[in-house]
Amino acid sequence: MPDNMFWIMTFIFSLTIIVMLWRPFGINETIPTSIGAAIVLLIGIVPFSDVFTIVDIVSGAALTILSTIMMSIVLESIGFFRVVAVNIVNRSRGSGLRLYIYVMLLCFMMTMFFNNDGSILITTPIIIHMTSLLKLKNHQKIPYLLSGALIATAASAPIAVSNISNLIALKIVGLTLQDYVQMMFVPSMIAILVIAYLLYLYFRKSIPKKILDVSINWKKDAQAYSYSHPLSTKAEKKEIDFTLIKYCLLIVVLTRAAFFALTPFGIPLELIGMVGAVILIFFRYIRTRMGVVDIIRRTPWHVLLFAFNMYVLVYGLKNVGLSDFIVEQFRDHIVGQPFNASIIMGIFLTVISNLFNNLPAVMIGTLSITEMGLDPHILQIAYLANVLGSDIGALLTPVGTLATLIWMFILKTHGIKISWSRYLRVTIFIVPISLLVGLYSLYLWIEWLF
Repeated sequence: MPDNMFWIMTFIFSLTIIVMLWRPFGINETIPTSIGAAIVLLIGIVPFSDVFTIVDIVSGAALTILSTIMMSIVLESIGFFRVVAVNIVNRSRGSGLRLYIYVMLLCFMMTMFFNNDGSILITTPIIIHMTSLLKLKNHQKIPYLLSGALIATAASAPIAVSNISNLIALKIVGLTLQDYVQMMFVPSMIAILVIAYLLYLYFRKSIPKKILDVSINWKKDAQAYSYSHPLSTKAEKKEIDFTLIKYCLLIVVLTRAAFFALTPFGIPLELIGMVGAVILIFFRYIRTRMGVVDIIRRTPWHVLLFAFNMYVLVYGLKNVGLSDFIVEQFRDHIVGQPFNASIIMGIFLTVISNLFNNLPAVMIGTLSITEMGLDPHILQIAYLANVLGSDIGALLTPVGTLATLIWMFILKTHGIKISWSRYLRVTIFIVPISLLVGLYSLYLWIEWLF
């Protein structure tokens, strides 16, 4: 391919990423990526013959994520998140530290059971709602909001199914979900625990010792059985059906378990996820007679197109020689050296994630390591280091993940301002330490396993 194509592709990619992150006039991120991908296809940097290959790679991951979003919409519609918020306040019993711990656990579990972007969209308004209910001042809300956002985003690393970029990369490398969890759960959890501890050290003086005790007794307080969810645009009140909530949660847990139980038999992740979502929607219909209009309206179907567009752009970079350049720079330092593979690729993915977002970064990194001629053992370490760099290292700046950008936008709409400098004062202390601990733990864990 002519040399000038490299510069044309670099310009298209850079401009697309800038517009995607900037989002002038509030445009959806799918618009600039669609334009960029269309140009790349039309000028032949990515031939149309590769389109079906790209669709095959990204469609499964996108559909799996969409299924978890549908499930979260159902749970929201039946009042589950309001019940969680009230119970967190109840269990805090007037302690700011207990509230802080419960908020971090909430954000972690929301990502584990759904996905990182969905977790941010759901938990951030809930945390704002809770801290406002407790009459905390804006600066007192920051420890809860920032810690929750960092934990929610980092929590996409342990099981892969909580992050679309992890799922796409998983398919490229050819690693099973079970093998991923076996190799990644322990080191990523160590990194997350380090993040949580360092966040507590940083914010310990800012966390209020005492907060209002506004406990609600579900059995005695009739008002507790109705709610106006903080995510809702209308202050609509609905009765809470606790039996419905219990059964819906059971369906969500069984669907999550089915990912690990059924994929070894060749059943696709996306099929399991979609069947689980359909069962959940159908069960809600039986209990409430609510149809599927809200699900269809609120599900971000553009995720399918967005994932396809991003991969076309990354494939274009590969075709003009970016992967060859990365291979040339790193291969000799990684071949046969598991420690180097972990540290180098983790740091490299951190750098490029914070330059232009972790979704294209993890795709670029994964495509590059598959062309280095690595043995399977080193390839797996390099891939998992990519994930740590793109899920944890990307937290260094707000631009590193779409989830962080969504979080900052939600805060702004609620009148809570966190500047880049305020954000960086926290992450510059926490992210590098947590990342290095995670990468070293990954090396030790896999070497011990194998």
